Amino acid sequence: MTRAVVFDMDGVLISSEEVWDVVREDLARERGGRWGPQAHHDMMGMSTPEWTGYMHAEVGLPMSPAEIEREVVGRLIARYRSALPLIEGAREAVTGMAGRLPLGLASSSSRVLIDAVLGLAGLVDSFAVTVSSEEVGRGKPSPDVYLRALEGLGIAPADAVAVEDSAAGIRAASAAGMRVVAIPNALYPPAAEALALADDVLASIAELTPERVGA
Repeated sequence: MTRAVVFDMDGVLISSEEVWDVVREDLARERGGRWGPQAHHDMMGMSTPEWTGYMHAEVGLPMSPAEIEREVVGRLIARYRSALPLIEGAREAVTGMAGRLPLGLASSSSRVLIDAVLGLAGLVDSFAVTVSSEEVGRGKPSPDVYLRALEGLGIAPADAVAVEDSAAGIRAASAAGMRVVAIPNALYPPAAEALALADDVLASIAELTPERVGA
C-alpha cells in the first residue's frame, strides 16, 4: 500500500537542468575553466559538496568550492525569481497528492534553492519533509537522500513511491527500496537500464494522480 510520495525537484517540478548547465558553463568560461560535454552528465545527481568539488578539481575553476556554490546558487535564484521554470501540471499534481498522502521532497539542489523554489511556486505547505543531498552523506545515485526523507516521514521504503526523471534519481530511489514512478527528462533522458528499474513510466507529470500512485 502506498502511504507516502517523495518527489525529486529538478526535472520533475521545475525544468531546471538546462538552466544549471548554462549557469555552470558560463561561470567556467568566465573564470578560465575547462568545460566539456561530459560535465553535465558527470554532475547530474551530485550533492552540493560533490559538484562544487568537481567544478574546482575537474573543470579547473580557480575558486574554492564554497565560492563556486555561492556564485552558482546566486545566479540560479536570480533566474528563478525572474521566471520560475515550473513544469506545466506540477503544481496541480503536488497539491492534488498532498490532499491524500503525506509528501516528501528529496533533491540534489541545496537547501537554499529548495526553499526558494517551493516558496516561489507556492508549494511550501504541501511537503511534510524536504531534504537536500547536501544534508546527507552522498548524492544520487546513492539512496541517502531518499532514506532521510522517509525517516522524516516515518514511512518504510516499501510503502512509499518516488517520482523521478533522471537515471541517477531512479537508481537512488530503487536502491532505497522504494517503488519508482519515472517521468523521463526529455532533454536528458535516463538510460534504458535505469528506466527499467521504474515501476511505472509517465509521459508527463499531468498523468500523476493518487490513483496512479496507488496502483
